[in-house]
Amino acid sequence: MNEQEAIKAYMRRRGITRIRPTAALIDMDGTLYDSMGNHADAWYRLISGIGIECTRDEFFLYEGRTGASTINLLFNRAYGHDAAPEEAKELYHKKTLYFSDMPPVSPMPGAKEMVNTFLSNNITTVLVTGSGQNTLLNRLDTDYPGAFPTERRITSHDVKRGKPDPEPFIKAMTIVNASPEECIAVDNAPLGVKSGAASGAFTIGVTTGPIPREELSKAGADIVYSSMTELAQRLPILISIILQTGK
Repeated sequence: MNEQEAIKAYMRRRGITRIRPTAALIDMDGTLYDSMGNHADAWYRLISGIGIECTRDEFFLYEGRTGASTINLLFNRAYGHDAAPEEAKELYHKKTLYFSDMPPVSPMPGAKEMVNTFLSNNITTVLVTGSGQNTLLNRLDTDYPGAFPTERRITSHDVKRGKPDPEPFIKAMTIVNASPEECIAVDNAPLGVKSGAASGAFTIGVTTGPIPREELSKAGADIVYSSMTELAQRLPILISIILQTGK
């Protein structure tokens, strides 16, 4: 599906005749930063270390969940119950330490260009992440200056129900006073795409890891790009088509 087809399909589904984006709601891990490999390694070290059988690649599928949600998912699979709240908190803290000990990650190629394109079109950027990990949150002002001030960040600390629930993206809309039809969501994981699509935003899926693009389409992405670099190249065209639609 090309950009024009994707936009028309979205408008038909929403029952609207035009889109005027004022906000871009953007995921962090695997979207702004090439960090999911480190997260998967840290999670695998933690969970296998406490005796729960798991694979490294499965943690790419859990991207977007809060730390407690991921831990409880695995505890229920292994033991049939949630972790005690204090145990979950302690385990997630250990996972953050494992992640922090790994080599620093870089911004995802194409991500800065994507952010600059949104900003140059007067589209406000908002962070929507399932993470609460300061290792990367503290780098945002340096790597993406002015794009994600603290008042325009939704993290795991701000929600009761993480992705795939729409709450994170709906909260992001609220802080910039935007309706769903005024928002573009960008995420690289099925759970994040489900969350963005359920919020009503025009949702872009981007493949930046081992998850195939078909999974992002099935999760509800309005359009899928094969990399952040491709998204950065096509985004000016997408925005131009959106602005021409419904004139």
